[in-house]
Amino acid sequence: MSDAPIALTCGEPAGVGPEVAAKAWSALGAALPFFYMGDPRHLPAGTPIVEIGAPTEAIEASARGLPVLPVDMGPPAQPGRPDPAHAPHVVEIIARAVDFARSGAAAAVCTLPINKKALIDGANFAYPGHTEYLAALAGVDHVVMMLACDALRVVPATIHIPISEVPRVLTAASLERTIRITHDSLRTLFGIEAPRIAVAGLNPHAGEQGAMGREEVDWIFPLIERLRAEGLTLRGPSSADTMFHADARRLYDVAVAMYHDQALIPIKTIDFAGGVNVTLGLPFIRTSPDHGTAFDIAGTGAADPTSTLSALRLARRMADTRAA
Repeated sequence: MSDAPIALTCGEPAGVGPEVAAKAWSALGAALPFFYMGDPRHLPAGTPIVEIGAPTEAIEASARGLPVLPVDMGPPAQPGRPDPAHAPHVVEIIARAVDFARSGAAAAVCTLPINKKALIDGANFAYPGHTEYLAALAGVDHVVMMLACDALRVVPATIHIPISEVPRVLTAASLERTIRITHDSLRTLFGIEAPRIAVAGLNPHAGEQGAMGREEVDWIFPLIERLRAEGLTLRGPSSADTMFHADARRLYDVAVAMYHDQALIPIKTIDFAGGVNVTLGLPFIRTSPDHGTAFDIAGTGAADPTSTLSALRLARRMADTRAA
């Protein structure tokens, strides 16, 4: 078991991040120690906090209040109205959390949602999102996004690109990297010795032997066969419309889909509130709640902490599995 606490980055202060952080501590207390990295003034009024000077202090402090590693971010936060002045601090906090995780001071990094426009306006943020920035901080070229809940794990082989670009971006080499990183991560972080991976087809009905597209025939199936010959347990390419009902899900540990919606629609249908975003392929553990800043409800007290709680719990399990 890893004894270090989890680093929880503040994300966009004008969103629901500070609220779900406070609610997460209320639910977990000392049972799952984590520390919040951000400006304590941005947390909801009345939140019991304990300011700490180092991650090691979070273990004891978590019994008394939300441990906060304080950062003076300048202006107060106005719910629903992001301030670009906060942006440089938001970016730096993520980098510090990564340093803590890589040094072992933190067991994992859990990131609350950011607002990319505010980061661009206030910090000239040059990355599409958290995932790409974390990859740059870690110095890795290829990472994989997994969405996970109790009933399903999915990995989209391509992420935030127009559907028209998917056939160009998706290649045998990129899909192979995605499958290998997913396979290795299930073993080291999830404790699954022989992961079962189901691979979706790109086209409807997995192409129907070339009648609805040739990608499956020309290179997806040959790739799967080659990886099977190496000892990986793979299924597919399968028709995506038959992969996600309950009986089908019992046959695999993770589904690799070809594009964003093919992966995210089923998991958000099955567990909209409890899904967790996990970045695989990093030299540290990173999870995140699977929702955005929710500016429309920020400051109202209506934010649901379920996904943040799931993200913290999954980070803890992954850290313990890796340590074991």
